[in-house]
Amino acid sequence: MAAHTLDARGSACPMPIVKTAQAFKTLAVGDTLEILATDRGAVSDVPAWCTFTGNELIEQSEEEGPVFRFLVRKAS
Repeated sequence: MAAHTLDARGSACPMPIVKTAQAFKTLAVGDTLEILATDRGAVSDVPAWCTFTGNELIEQSEEEGPVFRFLVRKAS
């Protein structure tokens, strides 16, 4: 279960990543963030952002809608 949720559904690229970066500024190290997005670009953008920033992508899935769900842990 995520400590925080970011609802980026309906946002087009690059907004899901911009909103994720903004949300991460408010999190403590070790906190988890659930990201919900409808932009198909997030499927590649969120994992790439995690690699670039050193944060941990714990889980990635696609739900009905389609809604793309990511669970990310703040590493530093």
